[in-house]
Amino acid sequence: VIISADGYIVTNNHVVENADELQVTLSNKKSYTAKVIGTDPAYDLAVIKIEAAGLPFLLYGNSDDVKIGQWVLAIGYPLNLETTVTAGIVSAKARSLGLNRDKSGAMGVESFIQTDAAVNPGNSGGALVNTRGELIGINTMISSPTGSYAGYSFAIPSNNAKKIIDDLIEFGNVQRGVLGVEGGELNAQASKELGIKETQGFYINKVQKNSGAEKAGMQKGDIIIKLDNQNIATYADLSGYINTKRPNDKVEVTFIREGKNKV
Repeated sequence: VIISADGYIVTNNHVVENADELQVTLSNKKSYTAKVIGTDPAYDLAVIKIEAAGLPFLLYGNSDDVKIGQWVLAIGYPLNLETTVTAGIVSAKARSLGLNRDKSGAMGVESFIQTDAAVNPGNSGGALVNTRGELIGINTMISSPTGSYAGYSFAIPSNNAKKIIDDLIEFGNVQRGVLGVEGGELNAQASKELGIKETQGFYINKVQKNSGAEKAGMQKGDIIIKLDNQNIATYADLSGYINTKRPNDKVEVTFIREGKNKV
C-alpha cells in the first residue's frame, strides 16, 4: 500500500524478510528498486521506500470506528493475478489467532479485523478499505485447512499499523507503550474460579513495579473495562489499543473495583 506521494510503502514483514532485492511494480507498469526502511516481525509489518514523486496514495481511515457487518473491500495480487478487488463484511474485531510468531517462536501481537472478503496467497500486505476508499487494515493472513481462501481473512487494523509505520519511518524501530499489568480476559469459567460476577473485561492479577499502572494506583483484582473510549472485553482489545500508544502517552482507564466503576 502506497502511503505517501514520495514513495513510502507498507507491506507485511513476511513479504520482504530474507529478500536480497526488492522490486516494486506499479499499476502503470513502472518498476522501481525498493529499500527496506524498517520491519516489525511482532506485528508482521514492514515499510519500504521507492524513489518517486507525485504518487497517488491511500488515506488512513479510523479502524476503531469499524462496525461488525459493514462492507469492506480487499485489494491485492492474489494467486499471481494482477490488481484484484474482493468484497465482504467485517465479521469480527480484535480477533486473536495465536498464529503470528517471530523467528524465536515468541508470540506476535494480534488484534485483527476479521472479514469474509476473499483473500489468498498474494494478497499479503494489500489494503483493506471501507466504502469511502479509506485504509482501515493491512491484509495479513487467512485461516484455512487448504492454504487457500476458506472464508476467513484477517487484517491488521489501520490505527495499529499507522503507529508502527510512523515509528519505523521516524525511529527505524517500534516504540511500544506498556500499561504495566498482568492478568487475563474474563469469561464465565474464569469469573467462577475468581469468585466474581463480571464475565467481561481484563482481570489484573499483578501490577508491575514502577509502571504507569502502579503510579496510577491500579491494584490486583481490578477489572479493566475501558481504555479512553474503547470498550475492553478481551486481551486482544487491551493489547491492540495499548499498541497504538508510545511510552509516556496517557490513557484513561475505566475499571471495576469492589463492584464499582472507577477511572
